Amino acid sequence: MNINLPTALTLLRIAMIPLMVVTHYMGHPLVTAIIFGLAGLTDWADGYYARKLNQESRLGAFLDPVADKLMVVVALLLIVEREAEFWVTLAAIAIVGREVIISALREWMAEVGQRGKVAVAFIGKVKTTAQIIALIFLLYNQPLFGVIPIRELGLIALAIATALTLISMVQYLMGAFKGMNNE
Repeated sequence: MNINLPTALTLLRIAMIPLMVVTHYMGHPLVTAIIFGLAGLTDWADGYYARKLNQESRLGAFLDPVADKLMVVVALLLIVEREAEFWVTLAAIAIVGREVIISALREWMAEVGQRGKVAVAFIGKVKTTAQIIALIFLLYNQPLFGVIPIRELGLIALAIATALTLISMVQYLMGAFKGMNNE
C-alpha cells in the first residue's frame, strides 16, 4: 500500500484524536481546541492536495469521511459530557444521527448504482465549516482575552451547524429519493 500526501494527512487527523482527548482531560482547553482546529485544516488540505496532485485513492476516499466523523463525534462527546445540557445533547444527537443516516444512504445508493445522487453539496461544506468553528469554540470554552464570549459564540455556531445539518440531510434524502423515483 502506497501512502500519498493526502492519505498521510488523513492518518494524521486520526492520530490527533487521542491527543485531543488527552489534552481535554489534562485540563488544557486551548491545546485541545488548537489540535481540533489543526485537524480541521488537514481535512481541507487532504482534499485540496488529492485533487491538485491527482493523488485521489480508494484508501483516501474511505479514510477521509471516517476521520471526519470520528473527529466530530469525539469532540461532541467531550462537549456533551462537560455541558450536560439538554439542547447541546440534542444538537449532538442531530449531528451524529445525520452522519449515520447519510453514510448509510451513500452506501445504499452506491449499491443501486446511484451514488452520484448523494454527492457532497455546497451546504455540506458550509455545515462542516460551522461545525468546526462551533466545536473549536466549545472545546476552548473560555472568554478570549477575558472579554470575547467564546462559549456563547460556540453555542450560537452549534445551533447554526445543527440547523444546516438537518437542512442538508433533508436535501440529500430528497435528492436520493427523487433519483430513485425517476428510475
